[in-house]
Amino acid sequence: MRGTMVDVRTEDGVADAYLVRPERTDPLPAVLFYMDAYGLRPRLYEMADRIADRGYTVLAPNLFYRGGRAPHVDLGGLADPEQRGRIFAALMPLIRALDTAAITRDTGAYLDFLAAQDGVAAGPVAVVGYCMGATNALRAIEAHPERIVALASFHGGRLATEEPDSPHLGVGRITGEVYFAHADQDPSMPREQIDRLEAALDAADVRFRSEVYAGAEHGFTMSDTAAYSAEAEARHWEKLFELLDNTLPTPSQSESSSPGK
Repeated sequence: MRGTMVDVRTEDGVADAYLVRPERTDPLPAVLFYMDAYGLRPRLYEMADRIADRGYTVLAPNLFYRGGRAPHVDLGGLADPEQRGRIFAALMPLIRALDTAAITRDTGAYLDFLAAQDGVAAGPVAVVGYCMGATNALRAIEAHPERIVALASFHGGRLATEEPDSPHLGVGRITGEVYFAHADQDPSMPREQIDRLEAALDAADVRFRSEVYAGAEHGFTMSDTAAYSAEAEARHWEKLFELLDNTLPTPSQSESSSPGK
């Protein structure tokens, strides 16, 4: 596995990012990895590596680059619920600054960066997002439907609010396939928002699956936080790889499914 920090130039500056791919020379499909609110850190590098190990080039950008390079705060207390709350509050200004226009511009830059890499196959990519990264991943596939073929959203919040810029209002632009995993104990994505999101996806005839993970909290995939659930994390990997296999197969998968194989 080859993982390294890179700089991605955007319209608004330079984003530090983690880029990883297997030790192979053939061009591989790409996955954009959108971080949770706590930002780039060892846990996210570990998760990006696991996706890359399946045969993908993965780019995990620091979505908060306008506020400086990662990390932005001391993340040592994430495993403690009280400290986790304080850390989240400290990051809130950066979260709020990342509006739809900013993530749309940034996503275009990340896609251009991936397309320019020698080890990336031509064609569309997939995007996976966690927490606020899931919200912004939904915005990304809505803004760039011709370049993003699939979205996997895990414990995303505020996906279908009553605000005029709610992410669910743009799902009619999606042409790919999407998967949403919700935590059943997530005040940022209550049942009424899940229903509203699913209704919008149905009305737009989007190919989607939307599931609620019983007993899971917001942030259930993150093993370095107090919200972690090993059972929910395992299910999330199963569903993520199922989506990637169906929508963005790796070269080895494509060969094995060819006639005569």
